[in-house]
Amino acid sequence: MQKKVPYLFVLTGTIIVLFFMIIPLLTSLIPTFFSEGDLTFSQYTSFFKDSYNQSVVIRTIRISVIVMVICMLLGIPTSYFIAGVDKKWKGLLMAMTLFPLLTNSVIRSFAWINILGKNGIINSVLLKSHIIEQPLNLLYSEFAIIIGSVYLFLPTMIMTLIGVMESIEPEMLEAAETLGASPFVAFRKIILPLSIPGAIVGSTLVFTGTLTAYTTPQLLGGNQKMVLSTLLYQKANTLGDWTQASILSFIMIFITVLVMQGLNWLAKKVDRRVDQHA
Repeated sequence: MQKKVPYLFVLTGTIIVLFFMIIPLLTSLIPTFFSEGDLTFSQYTSFFKDSYNQSVVIRTIRISVIVMVICMLLGIPTSYFIAGVDKKWKGLLMAMTLFPLLTNSVIRSFAWINILGKNGIINSVLLKSHIIEQPLNLLYSEFAIIIGSVYLFLPTMIMTLIGVMESIEPEMLEAAETLGASPFVAFRKIILPLSIPGAIVGSTLVFTGTLTAYTTPQLLGGNQKMVLSTLLYQKANTLGDWTQASILSFIMIFITVLVMQGLNWLAKKVDRRVDQHA
């Protein structure tokens, strides 16, 4: 009986995934590949022939890539700093890092509306300082979506990297400094290469999260800067066009899987190089 227990757990998990994830997903996606009973990709070709749809796809990928790069550039040094402080401060810094994730996404977005709006903090300071004469159009733009997304997903990148940074032996840095390397050179030659696998994992989470996020792009970008998630919501809930919504779902899944496979391949290549240098 004890030998059968693991198989029962696997069977239960398989049934749950099959009935609550796979079957509903296939039910919505399969009709997009058929027209009048024939297998066809005409609905997808029609979707991509529309210049507006093309701009939405390109904008979504561009924003996701920019957010991913910014989170990586900010996350690596921040996680290195947090991993190196005393334990009594590390807990506080990690709690501060996680704070944005503990706040409701709507509240976070409205906070950025108060900061980026025409009567917001940034424009008020710039106007009072006589740096500008007219308020800047910071809100309902790609810039606003990027800022809000970085604020949302940077903690994910940092928390992913902290564990990697803690696994790096301090003796390696001490040896580099003994050999005459400056702290910057030691960071660039040792810390950065060893942290890249973790950064790639964090990048995967940030990219997919940005690609599929709805609340932040909707509140900070509006209908003027539509992305795939907001366009999907519009097609499904506003227009009731479930076929187009399913097409958008498949495109988002396809982009996510493609990027995950690419980043996983890059992680394996980096791991091999690190092992060779080690």
